[in-house]
Amino acid sequence: MAYTTIPKSSDYFNIVLYTGTGNAQTISGVGFQPDWLWQKSRSASQDPRSFDVVRGGSKLIYPSLTNAEATDAQLITSFNADGFTMGTSGTNANDNTVTYVAWNWKAGTSFTNDASGTGIGSIDSAGSVSTTSGFSIVKWTGTGATGTIAHGLGAVPRMIIVKSLANTTNWMCQHASIGNAKEFYLNNASAAGSSTAWNSTTPTSTVFSVTGGAGDGVNASGDYIAYCFSEIKGYSKISSYLGNGSATDNTFVYCGFKPKFILHKAVDAGENWLLWDSPRNTAVNSNGNPTQVIFEPNGAGAENNTTARAIDLLSNGFKIRGNNPNFGGSGTNYIFMAFAEEPLVSTNGIPATAR
Repeated sequence: MAYTTIPKSSDYFNIVLYTGTGNAQTISGVGFQPDWLWQKSRSASQDPRSFDVVRGGSKLIYPSLTNAEATDAQLITSFNADGFTMGTSGTNANDNTVTYVAWNWKAGTSFTNDASGTGIGSIDSAGSVSTTSGFSIVKWTGTGATGTIAHGLGAVPRMIIVKSLANTTNWMCQHASIGNAKEFYLNNASAAGSSTAWNSTTPTSTVFSVTGGAGDGVNASGDYIAYCFSEIKGYSKISSYLGNGSATDNTFVYCGFKPKFILHKAVDAGENWLLWDSPRNTAVNSNGNPTQVIFEPNGAGAENNTTARAIDLLSNGFKIRGNNPNFGGSGTNYIFMAFAEEPLVSTNGIPATAR
């Protein structure tokens, strides 16, 4: 029996590498229209950029900064069937000779939720969703009060990332592995802290909860955007693990597939986020597995190729290959979100190949 109804992971998540030109250019090879596009310079120190179809390609937010949303008609001029087109405002995404990576997620189905009409949630929302891949983009206008918001997934989200578009605030993150009374921030290295942002309420298969107030960053004034992820067996894994402190034989983390992308954070320590992906890792490391080129996505730094941050990407998960406090400290709890290179077994009946 197949693990997942997704024939190919790349139908819903894919990564493309490209080189900037300084001029308008079209990037293809994604394989679908990207509904959330997260870009980062590889060879230069530049802040990452986030775009989505719900807000439109002229609207920019920076995952490493607290900045409010910026507008420029020449940022992303179109989301295409196989990628995207960048206009003439290419700073930090299309500088001449600079190399870049773009992580792309597909949602695909638009939705609008009139809370009073549907009885789902208490705050009106709209967005785009894929229940197949467990991903939705949700936009709403803050009410300044406690409320609930429809996410469209039809399953309980295990990770939610929220950004105020009008206010200078942190990117607020909720992760199922740390519960509903803590928050952490995509844009900095802070440990998870106690929070009332989520009203101490676990998301359901229809809604997630938010509280008002400028300090919470999830439902004060102005518009908000959320990226919501449920877990799809064989395609995505959103969980946690404990490091064991070994420099040679650290923790193996089972995912049920060969990971293509891992976003990762220490829970109770002020350590930077880490991001690994397979397309950028083309040189085999000392363990015979190409998995040591990383980003710290809460900053602007270029990618870092170091054996001190090496992991093995395996056919059914990943293996920590060091005791770096960012990902392998003894007794340290780490959360992660991973997406498959290919499902371990999908509807095409073909197992993923081992490494």
